[in-house]
Amino acid sequence: MKHLRKAGPILLLVVVVFSGPVGVRAGGPQGAALPTTQSASHPTDTAALDFQTFKTKVEPIFLKERPGHARCYGCHILPNRGFHLESLSPGTTEWNEEQSQHNFQHVLQHVVPGDPASSRLLLHPLAPEAGGDAFHSGGRQFGSQNDPDWLVLADWVRKIPTHAVSKSSSAKVLIYVTNSAGDTIDAIDPATNKVLQVIKGIELPHGIVFSPDGARIYVSNESESVLDVVDRQSGKILRKVSLSARPNNLAITKDGSTVLVGIRIGSGVIDVIDTASLTRVKSIPVDGGVHNVFVTPDGKYAVSGSIEKKSATIVDLSTEKTAWIVKFERPVRPMAFETNPDGSTSRIFVQLSGFNGFAVVDFAKRAEVARIKLPEKPGGFGMFEGRLGIPSHGIGTAPDGKSLWVNSTLANAVFKYSLPGLKLMGYATLPEVHPLGRPLTGSVPEWITFTPDSRVVYVSNSAAGSVSAIDANTLKEIAVVPVGEVPKRMNTLVLH
Repeated sequence: MKHLRKAGPILLLVVVVFSGPVGVRAGGPQGAALPTTQSASHPTDTAALDFQTFKTKVEPIFLKERPGHARCYGCHILPNRGFHLESLSPGTTEWNEEQSQHNFQHVLQHVVPGDPASSRLLLHPLAPEAGGDAFHSGGRQFGSQNDPDWLVLADWVRKIPTHAVSKSSSAKVLIYVTNSAGDTIDAIDPATNKVLQVIKGIELPHGIVFSPDGARIYVSNESESVLDVVDRQSGKILRKVSLSARPNNLAITKDGSTVLVGIRIGSGVIDVIDTASLTRVKSIPVDGGVHNVFVTPDGKYAVSGSIEKKSATIVDLSTEKTAWIVKFERPVRPMAFETNPDGSTSRIFVQLSGFNGFAVVDFAKRAEVARIKLPEKPGGFGMFEGRLGIPSHGIGTAPDGKSLWVNSTLANAVFKYSLPGLKLMGYATLPEVHPLGRPLTGSVPEWITFTPDSRVVYVSNSAAGSVSAIDANTLKEIAVVPVGEVPKRMNTLVLH
């Protein structure tokens, strides 16, 4: 359960549930006690948590007067508390160094480094409907996992450096994931499967792409209907480029000269952003509002998908006009591409609403030629998540071109198919989510990306607040990385 955290717009979350004071777990034997320290099954590298951050950012929360609540300090200085705080010296309003060290040691007994969802410090004072414990004698100090103070605690427990990436960092590959119900973007180092950087301040981030040199990050911002241009090293927003309407996903041309932003609202356009001037220079009409937009591997075409028009529009980038349109009987979701030996596009693999699988479009024939349904087992997921209408979301072709990977919400798994034969090779299961007082559910996988060598597949788990790293050969999950609120779109940046 430690992999899962955070409630998004739908209340699908994973919590460690307590029915009473710290130390008693609900759902097990009546009255079964838990030790005051974290379970041995969790990581114990508490020494890795930063004391200075604790002293300057975490401790002040314990002294803060929250409207309608007594301070944490008022109760937790009592000797019978599982979580104990030192009493302030007479006439002082903050702890001295020695007292802070004692508080630090006490707090370490109630956290699992890297995993807020298994940390009592965050769960016990959190409202039950937000994923917290059933009862906290100090009340519901945090009504939401979006509470700024709760987020400070979570960031500290997750050991995440905010904004800047160290210039000494040797990471040459980074996996970026946008947290669609929050205002953050996480950068994962695949060498360690740890979050290396969190970019903040972009509310409702959707798609993410990079300049060829990796210096800039481009993010489609739904809340402001802009393209955010971010300095990768510092994590700071350099420019906000106004779009014609609310965006969804985006793509970038191979030479990096143009960012193409799919506009979700309206009759259907792709906004064209010149990356030299950072201005919107035109909008290309397409068939229906755009959910996702891609550039084919050879860089010659843009392909947009429409939910309302149930179509995919192929745009010739040399003329910036529609070349052809393929129609379906279902709304169009994510897509992936296969290439010919000369690098041109051979097939498009298209996911559709209401279909647990994908359609196969022959690029030369400009038509659908096959439809592949995913296996019925494993199964049993999707209903409680409210996702039966979108049973399969997230599809990707491995960089080596030898395999196609397809997410399934109904299976709570990602399936592997061989290329070009489309033979099923197996599947990898994804984390389960344990909603409070409800049957367990799936992690609702949303997107797929890869390491450049095709050895590791990354899947965003939107209901679990995590990203799964899967060994492409063994189909075994090798890591689960806690990230932000409802992670969806991902992309891989290779630094040269």
